[in-house]
Amino acid sequence: MWNSAIWRWMLPAAAVLAPTVAWAAQPTPWQIDMQPAASPIMSAVRDFNGGLLIVITLIVLFVLALLVYVMMRFNERANPTPSAVSHNTLIEVVWTIVPILVLVGIAVPSFSLLFAQHDPSRIVEGFDPATDRQVVVKATGAQWYWDFEYPDTPDVAFSSTMLTDEDLAANPDAGPRLLAVDNEVIVPVGVVVRLQTTSVDVIHAFAMPAFGVKIDAVPGRLNETWFLAEREGVYYGQCSELCGQAHAFMPIAVRAVSEDLFDAWVIAAQEDLDGAYEQLALAIERGEDDVQTALAR
Repeated sequence: MWNSAIWRWMLPAAAVLAPTVAWAAQPTPWQIDMQPAASPIMSAVRDFNGGLLIVITLIVLFVLALLVYVMMRFNERANPTPSAVSHNTLIEVVWTIVPILVLVGIAVPSFSLLFAQHDPSRIVEGFDPATDRQVVVKATGAQWYWDFEYPDTPDVAFSSTMLTDEDLAANPDAGPRLLAVDNEVIVPVGVVVRLQTTSVDVIHAFAMPAFGVKIDAVPGRLNETWFLAEREGVYYGQCSELCGQAHAFMPIAVRAVSEDLFDAWVIAAQEDLDGAYEQLALAIERGEDDVQTALAR
């Protein structure tokens, strides 16, 4: 792994790439809804959440109607002589069976979504894991930064550390405060990315809301999930497991680019990571068609 302190004193990749952001997903002030979906899994999560909201709303309205009816129909003024009935078998059967049916109805799409989070072929139309391209990214949590590797390309590995206020003061366009990093993760659009997570010290968690990804990084264990970026742009996430003093200061930044740009970046990054970031930014800014030329040193 590369020591991120080395790069803190060099030109941050985020500062180079930030001016070229076409679309970015990040928290916004006073946000109460989830971030816009940028992957098939997140679209399914939002649909499931919307369906649950409808079910819960109907249940709340039904219970409210029952309460109002009972208060109006069985108050002391309407019933000066209280009923001596202690139970009603039919009502007890109904209020047992109906909640069970509701929970089963919720469980079916819930389990389907859980299975899809580990199997892209369940939700990505036409995806065949045996023949379709997949990119593997390994994220290793540490106190308090992330190490990233591309196992299929062993020479591409780097640390990703949050930019400090001093870094942002020198480069205000480098990205949002507490979310911008020195080295972004680069992934191709429209390609399944297999995300592997682990940790070198305590339990961390890799959370990327726009992709519908949240998975623990546990010492001595390799967890795996996947995502597929549907649009180019920068997506921000954070560690979501309390991991110590600087837990709130280990963000994640993923930049999705075209497949051609990704392939060219990987080739360039094997020789010169900083140079690859800079040339990638130029290629995006210029809209270069010949990405190999754009990224050539």
